[in-house]
Amino acid sequence: MYTSRLITVLFSLFLAACSPPNPAPDLIIHNAEIWTGNEAQPYAEAMAIRADTILAVGSGAEIMRLVGEGTTTTDLAGAFVIPGFTDSHVHLLTGGRSLLSVDLRSADSPQEFTRRIADFAKQQEAGEWILEGNWDHTLWGGELPNRSWIDAETPDSPVVVFRLDWHMVLANSAALKFCGIDAAVEDVEGGEILRNPDGSLTGLFKDNAMNLLLDRIPPMTDGQRDRAFAAAADYFLANGVTAVHDVDGQSRDFASVATARRRLAAGKPSVRLYAATPLAEWKTLLSAENKDDKWIKTGALKGFVDGSLGSHTAAFHHDYSDKTGDKGFFINPEPRLHEWIAGADSAGLHVMVHAIGDSAVHTLLDIYERVIEENGPRDRRFRIEHAQHLAPTDIPRFEALGVIASMQPYHAIDDGRWAEEYLGAERIKTTYAFRSLADAGAHLAFGSDWAVAPADPLAGIRAAVYRRTLDGENPDGWVPEQRISAEEALIAYTRNAAFAGFAEQEAGTLVQGKFADFVVLSGNILTGGLDSARVVNTYVGGVRVF
Repeated sequence: MYTSRLITVLFSLFLAACSPPNPAPDLIIHNAEIWTGNEAQPYAEAMAIRADTILAVGSGAEIMRLVGEGTTTTDLAGAFVIPGFTDSHVHLLTGGRSLLSVDLRSADSPQEFTRRIADFAKQQEAGEWILEGNWDHTLWGGELPNRSWIDAETPDSPVVVFRLDWHMVLANSAALKFCGIDAAVEDVEGGEILRNPDGSLTGLFKDNAMNLLLDRIPPMTDGQRDRAFAAAADYFLANGVTAVHDVDGQSRDFASVATARRRLAAGKPSVRLYAATPLAEWKTLLSAENKDDKWIKTGALKGFVDGSLGSHTAAFHHDYSDKTGDKGFFINPEPRLHEWIAGADSAGLHVMVHAIGDSAVHTLLDIYERVIEENGPRDRRFRIEHAQHLAPTDIPRFEALGVIASMQPYHAIDDGRWAEEYLGAERIKTTYAFRSLADAGAHLAFGSDWAVAPADPLAGIRAAVYRRTLDGENPDGWVPEQRISAEEALIAYTRNAAFAGFAEQEAGTLVQGKFADFVVLSGNILTGGLDSARVVNTYVGGVRVF
């Protein structure tokens, strides 16, 4: 009797194991090479999805047994599948607006710079603003632009166009007039106003001085925000990016959050959004009525210590190599930063702060260490955004303090064209120090800083792996000892980036119970296909959106 019952039970268990679940998966992808990002099960052949969630990951035989009525099966013919990329540092709405504005990124002469602005102005209504741009004066020898270059071409169009690092803008005379700025304008703490030899304004404003203009530019309308968000979302999804950490200043009024909600309500494809508010306004988050869900999260704060290397506003311990007496400067002084960070951290908010020069990074690490002592232990995940140029003694402090290095590898191959001129041969040894940080146990999370750089994770991975500068002058890698492996870079764009946004329980790896956010690539980027790989399909919540 006992034996008979045992056989019956075992047979029932066997049938249950072999039968499809109820309800069955909506989608099964199979005949694929799936890199899961899960150390316990690094590779799989198939994946089952129900609704927006991964139901199971395993061998083709295991997963195909789950096929039931209504299950769609997709044969990927051996394609390489990875978790959706998380871009841990984007400027969402202004980046989207840049896709709809004049493109100055590749303008390689003053004449081309002027021509592109003039041509774009002809397409605009009189009085309509021309913004973004993202120019790079190093492409034409280093001469900074002047409003005299464009005034005659834009008499009725206010122009405020950014240098590609977003730490310097050029404004034309129409914009200066609109903003009520003339030669009598006083200098600004944490910024710089550049003047001609006769004292007149060049139209160039750096860091905090930019706010004299930016605070007076009319804000985007909801319609403009919707168009910018749509352009950005389409761009992200085409590049395999399924989640972004938006550090755009526009989020001070939760503009990206409200825009994302309108897009989702309309049933349009989107990306998962982690939206940051300016650090100085951290108290507004305590009273904000923003309900987090599986698409949108808040609670992050973005602050600044210094500026950028290309604008000579990143703060260093020693002078810039090309300019004696210039060490850059702090945008916000240390006491003010400590006050904001300590207050925000005590409220349980997530702090991420921009620091680029070695002095800025060192000071921020000191502040973080002090706040940890003052507020006690908790899972705070302090982040340093960029962490580009490090004093060697500060590298082990990232792991010791649990500070995330939120970095953008594409900057290394861009800035690497000219960074040694600014820093000298010794300091570049620990600039974009991916290898040194990884070896020291630091948590690397990668992003793009889009629209400062392309939001293309494959390009970012290639930059981290090869470090070949954009000018072709470093075929074996610029500071090659700081290269990392393709898998390390992939982890930084997936598992680690999800962790950097407190999303590791639902994203970053392909495991049962997480969102079915994944990317189909044309080749295996870990076994020789990195150079030619492209995004074939992007899925968010089990739905193919590209």
